[in-house]
Amino acid sequence: MVTNTQKPTVALTLGDPAGIGAELIAKLLARSDVARQADIVLVGDPWLWQDGQAIAGKTVTTRPAASFDEVRGASGGMPFFLAVDSVRPGEAPRSTASAAGGASVLKVLQMCLGAVSSGQIDAICFAPLNKQAMKMSGMKFSDELHFFADILKVKSYICEFNTLGSLWTSRISSHIPFKDIGSHITRDRIKDAAKLIHDALRLAGYDRPRVAIAALNPHGGDGGMRRWEVLDGDGIGIERDQTG
Repeated sequence: MVTNTQKPTVALTLGDPAGIGAELIAKLLARSDVARQADIVLVGDPWLWQDGQAIAGKTVTTRPAASFDEVRGASGGMPFFLAVDSVRPGEAPRSTASAAGGASVLKVLQMCLGAVSSGQIDAICFAPLNKQAMKMSGMKFSDELHFFADILKVKSYICEFNTLGSLWTSRISSHIPFKDIGSHITRDRIKDAAKLIHDALRLAGYDRPRVAIAALNPHGGDGGMRRWEVLDGDGIGIERDQTG
């Protein structure tokens, strides 16, 4: 586990081999200011990494690692590369969802999640995935987030965060059919999403986070004439007017 005086140890993945992940990672690691921020280990297939650098027009010097144990505190600004044999060239055609591509992603992510669980790394940054491909290869969850939660044995409320500078957002629903949105708008889910992002902001150094709840109706309820969200003594609730 990282301490206040250590850099975090972060695993980067190349994403779906049919996509743009490898070239994005090549462009990212070509920035020396990024590579110095953490002890980084790139996890993926050597041929895919070479392809990504060629497409991006970047050459990134890495050093080999035989395991995650070698990474913490040892990078010196140069990323490690942990080679994986997850997919062969041609098995996952470009711009195409395939079981081979999904299996590659799942194998690499399972390795990285295991390293998080054992304390070998602190975080994972993954390049773009393809949920369809992951499901084609056997993933039984609606998205990668719930796949992560299952492996990490997380039982509490989970959702994605989106960040833009100092603006953070959480969600009460994600990756569900439009017709199911209404059934997910419950008092508990709103409270859980608000509490989760509040606690995360505190951990990120915000002493007094201010959390706003977005109105369901884009007009904000029109002064109560339409459905609107309110704060009451028990937390966040939902009221509906009597006019239908």
